[in-house]
Amino acid sequence: MKKIINQRVSLLILIGALVISNLITFTFISRKYSDADSSDVAEASMVQGSCGYDVKRLNGYKYIKPLLFVDNQYESEELSQLKGTLNSLIQNYKNSGVIISASIYIKEYNNNGWMGINENDKYMPGSLMKVPELITFLKMEELHPGTLDKVLTMKNEYIMDKHPLYVSKTIEMGKGYTVRELLRYMVEYSDNNATSLLFDHMDKDLFKKVFTDFGMVCPDLSAQNYPISAKEFTYFMRSLYNASYLNIKNSEFATELLSKCNFKNGMVAGIPTNVRISHKFGESGDPNEKHLSESGIIYLNNSPYTITIMTKGKDLKKLPEVIKQLSNAVYQSMANRDNTSLAAS
Repeated sequence: MKKIINQRVSLLILIGALVISNLITFTFISRKYSDADSSDVAEASMVQGSCGYDVKRLNGYKYIKPLLFVDNQYESEELSQLKGTLNSLIQNYKNSGVIISASIYIKEYNNNGWMGINENDKYMPGSLMKVPELITFLKMEELHPGTLDKVLTMKNEYIMDKHPLYVSKTIEMGKGYTVRELLRYMVEYSDNNATSLLFDHMDKDLFKKVFTDFGMVCPDLSAQNYPISAKEFTYFMRSLYNASYLNIKNSEFATELLSKCNFKNGMVAGIPTNVRISHKFGESGDPNEKHLSESGIIYLNNSPYTITIMTKGKDLKKLPEVIKQLSNAVYQSMANRDNTSLAAS
């Protein structure tokens, strides 16, 4: 009888050890892959859950399909109050005639939550398109090392069909610049001359592939603009934060450049000066309707997030204030949640 009891005790101990081992293995796997999108593969390992997930993988390989993004199919309930606040702000600006419309998409990295308002509406991105151009050149560097060190010279003045309101520094005629330097002018100063010079030497097929890799429509390079939604553009910024498309070195280089963008009237004005942000803005439109958009990665303590805000209005000069106020409302909500999380831990 004693022998039987000992055997049962041993069996229970063995079962308990196996359960603990499996829990440790699951935790290790979840943590190992969480950086793919800060919980992306942790979520992917729970595909049998009650909620569905939208999974984006990179095609074009024979044996692998690299993971780009994993999103909950449903918005985060924790962001519902913030969504109400943002909707009220947008409606107030519409009622006052400051804007015609606005769209917002927010992506949290630590808990993989998201929230959108008109997130699939299309806007003219303007200089936001400099981000996929930046990504293209860094992908060219990965495929052909030394690309960033090539020297290019602007030999003829570029004729611009649009005259942006927010301009600063530009490259000089006849002076040589490395691709690395031109990327800095393009991103930090939003210099259209540097952008045009780079575009002339860019792998156009690779540029198109950046869009199709992310599941977007292939851009028509002969068109004056490429309508894009807030949700779609956020993919570019997320890919840089997660280093899921470019390698780590180039993703770090890209986000560092974006952290030096000198447009300070929109998102930057809506967050404290000690909070880091990697961002890019873009203006577009025609005499009857102006578009101003901005997308940024906000490095908020332990709760980083990406936000893309797109606006349409009659007066371009009034739109930065809209982006500022929406950015501030989001930051205040995120900061409060971050403080609550820190206090609880």
